[in-house]
Amino acid sequence: MATILLIDDEELVRQTLGHTLTDGGHTVVFASDGAEGLRQMSGASPDLVITDIVMPDQEGLETIMALRKLAAALPIIAISGGGRGGSLDFLSAASALGATRVLRKPFGKAALLEAVNDCLSAIPS
Repeated sequence: MATILLIDDEELVRQTLGHTLTDGGHTVVFASDGAEGLRQMSGASPDLVITDIVMPDQEGLETIMALRKLAAALPIIAISGGGRGGSLDFLSAASALGATRVLRKPFGKAALLEAVNDCLSAIPS
C-alpha cells in the first residue's frame, strides 16, 4: 500500500508499530531519531511519516519543521507520551508546526491504522 517512515528512539515502540503497519499492508522504513529520519527521506521516498516528539539528539518538533521544508504536502503523524515534564502539550505544538494528525501514547492498533488510512486517503492522486 504505502511506504511509511517511522521515527522513534525506542526500539520496542519501533518494533510494535512496525508490526502493526506491516500487518496493515504497508512497507516500513525505520529511524531512531529525527536526523536519521531526514537522511532516510531521499532513499525511502515515504508516502507518510510517523514521528515521536520527545527524542534525544534531533527531536520531533524540529524534525516536523525540516520535513515541511523538504516536502510540504507529506502527511505527518506526530506521536507522544508527553515527556518527562508533562507540562507542555507537545502534540498541540506538533499540529501548529504542520503535523497532519497527532496521537497520544499509548494508543491502540486500530487508532494507528485509522490515522494512517485517513492521512493516506487525503493525498491527491
